[in-house]
Amino acid sequence: MKTRASSRVTASLFVCALGAAACTARTDAGSSGTLLRVSLPDLSKMTPSVQKQIRDADASLSAANANPRASIATLADAYGAMGKLLMAADYLDAAGPCFRNARMLASGDHRWPYYLAHLYRKRGDVDTARTFFEEALQRHPDDVDALVWLGDVALAQGRPDEAEPRFSKALTLEPTSLSSRFGLGRVALAKQDYRGAVSHLEEVLARDPEAAGAHYPLGMAYRGLGDLTKAEAHLRLRKDREILPADPLMVDLEEVLESPQAYESRGIRALNKEKWPEAAALFRKGLELAPDSAALRHRLGTVKFMIGDVAGAQAEFEQVVRASPDYFLAQYSLGVILQDKGRHAEANERFSAALRDRPSYTEARLRLATGLRRVGRARESLPHYAQILAVDANLTGARFGRAMALVQLGRYRDARDLLLADMRAYPEQPVFAHGLARVLAAAPDEHVRDGERALALVEDLLTREQRTLDLGETMAMALAAAMRFEEAAKVQRDLMRGAGNGGLQHVVRRLAANLDLYERGQPCRTPWPAGEIP
Repeated sequence: MKTRASSRVTASLFVCALGAAACTARTDAGSSGTLLRVSLPDLSKMTPSVQKQIRDADASLSAANANPRASIATLADAYGAMGKLLMAADYLDAAGPCFRNARMLASGDHRWPYYLAHLYRKRGDVDTARTFFEEALQRHPDDVDALVWLGDVALAQGRPDEAEPRFSKALTLEPTSLSSRFGLGRVALAKQDYRGAVSHLEEVLARDPEAAGAHYPLGMAYRGLGDLTKAEAHLRLRKDREILPADPLMVDLEEVLESPQAYESRGIRALNKEKWPEAAALFRKGLELAPDSAALRHRLGTVKFMIGDVAGAQAEFEQVVRASPDYFLAQYSLGVILQDKGRHAEANERFSAALRDRPSYTEARLRLATGLRRVGRARESLPHYAQILAVDANLTGARFGRAMALVQLGRYRDARDLLLADMRAYPEQPVFAHGLARVLAAAPDEHVRDGERALALVEDLLTREQRTLDLGETMAMALAAAMRFEEAAKVQRDLMRGAGNGGLQHVVRRLAANLDLYERGQPCRTPWPAGEIP
């Protein structure tokens, strides 16, 4: 009868261990029945918790190698577990031999060639990655994730005909897979089947409007069809966000480390899924390991802000900037809270601090420009808007803010011309038409006012947009500018009644001033009251 030891591949196969017990390198695992040498990398730059995890795994692997009763499956899992830890810690060179050994020992387990495929994909070696994805599929033919990644590799190598059946099979196996449908859309685009691309990519966005990575290829597909309006609309929404498969094996690998970075990554995933308690718990665990981490504390503050705990969020952000004044994200977040509270001067200081550390931070610059207008420094806001638009000419918030700054400066002709141009360039953005209607209805400059044109703009907006108090107020201004004072007064009274029913007494008082004008047969000559300009 065979002993346990003789039933294994060979006794010498298992002499390899990590660290001081590492064996000398042999031929590639799987090609000659021998294991590759594996050694611990320099762990000195890793956090103590990760060092402990890797050293514990090293000890477990050494014990498995030294135990004559350990099964081949046990040893394969020990090598695989070490490989996952090393790959998660970004020690790709050290992880590779571990996965290769596990792959040889457990010839039916698809996990190990799958991890090797991702390891080589991270290195940029798509040819080797493709080989291992194919091997993973041989071991597990219905693996949707491997099919999608193989399709991606084929597309990256310029082989859409090879990618298409991979994505199609994945979608058949998992009809809700957005990554598979996204792949088919990109295949169709590569083959210049623009209608097919539009069909797939529109379906991706219909199923998940947050799948922003679909906008760019969809815009290119519409451009191929000659529909430039839709093409430009989607291209303006482009974001570099991948639409990835569910990939539970890679999620498991990313979550294996007990490190601040791993907890942060897991917390971000929970945050993106709006799982607030889970995200907060993960960020707190990360802070237990790294109490001084500005990134983790800022993330925790972000969660608190999202659940409505503004005071708690502000306390977290303030703690970050006390310890790390140059952490621009916390400075920006504090500025947002202060700006929302109407404390514009203080908010501007925070946005300025963020920009000192990160001059390219567009969101902070846009907030600062708005804040400057709020404290009567509209002229100083104009260079900021110009700098923003030099980087991204399609940022409509900056375009509208620039026009409002000109209104505040009394440059009504310039404001009118910009709003008119932007309304034509961005017809899907009603803010420009509404702003233009206000300026045409109530600008003090008689060369700018045009009541009939303002009224036409408002009537068009009322057919396309939800009726709001602001739009109603603009309608009354336009009617008065067109010398239809009785109608203007009636609209104004209706607005006041609605605001009163809603408990908005301060709005009622503001509206009463214009009602008095209309009842006396006078138009409004102030597009926005002081402090009310958008």
